[in-house]
Amino acid sequence: MNLRDHLIRQMAFSHATFGPGERREGVLDHIKREVREVEDANGEAAEWVDLVILALDGLTRRLAYVNGDRADPYIVADTACRMIRNKQTRNEARVWPDWRTAPANKAIEHVKGAAG
Repeated sequence: MNLRDHLIRQMAFSHATFGPGERREGVLDHIKREVREVEDANGEAAEWVDLVILALDGLTRRLAYVNGDRADPYIVADTACRMIRNKQTRNEARVWPDWRTAPANKAIEHVKGAAG
């Protein structure tokens, strides 16, 4: 799957189905509901996919919103892909605690202020 192509397809569907604009509160409300569904379904993979799709919808809506209502979906998709790649690179460069000593039911946060 090509992420850029998926984002362009998703933006067209989402805007046609749910309307234009940032819709931050609505997307966040939907994400909260989906988190509960992941919990209720014991981590079923399909429920995690819903979270990914909603997070990408929130990201592309935000990028389109800050670039105007008629933002080019190709530019929005390229920007989103670049941001995801850059964030992953930053995360990989951070210092993380040993996962073997972290509680499995708590988030593992990077070590703030540590040089990676």
